[in-house]
Amino acid sequence: MPDSVAALLAQDRPRADAQRNVERLVAATREALDELGLAVTTRDIAHRAGVGLGTLYRRVPSLDALLAAILTDTIDEMTDGAAHALDSPDPWQGFAAFAETYVQLRASSCGLHDALSGRGERLDLEPRITRLRRAMRQLVQRAQEAGVLRADVDWQDVPFALATAIPPGHTIGLVPRDDQWRRNLRIVLDGLCPARSPAPPE
Repeated sequence: MPDSVAALLAQDRPRADAQRNVERLVAATREALDELGLAVTTRDIAHRAGVGLGTLYRRVPSLDALLAAILTDTIDEMTDGAAHALDSPDPWQGFAAFAETYVQLRASSCGLHDALSGRGERLDLEPRITRLRRAMRQLVQRAQEAGVLRADVDWQDVPFALATAIPPGHTIGLVPRDDQWRRNLRIVLDGLCPARSPAPPE
């Protein structure tokens, strides 16, 4: 179990059956966050976990604390991914690999998308998001210094550009393909490369 979630739930040492309830609650919360975003309720989670509300409240101090713990671990995972990308010997490969992970996670989780879009103020995620911003800035600057990312792009443009790769539910009557986010990302990455140069091969 990820660090923040484990710390939140380690207030006592539950019996084996209670521990199974905890694991179900965590899995149900992740599923509900992915599907419903930050609009998720305790009833949604308890129903998905197959437990009563009383069980949920005995195991978790509050809904916000549980959501914050899960999102904190996910954002930290993204930041660690950016740090790993900075160690890549190829600045473009590192940047592109992080961009793919970043877009894929946002596309697959409404909760993470909501949090990174500024709708998670009550969860106090800003310190974690600040670390993620810092890592993204370093990735962009490294790629620009290597000449593989357009010099006229401000690093703050990049998170917005990557967010556009996430398709809406439909547009002009068209439904996105299952891999639409990946196709959109390819177009975005091509646009971030220096003018008149194709994106370096991945």
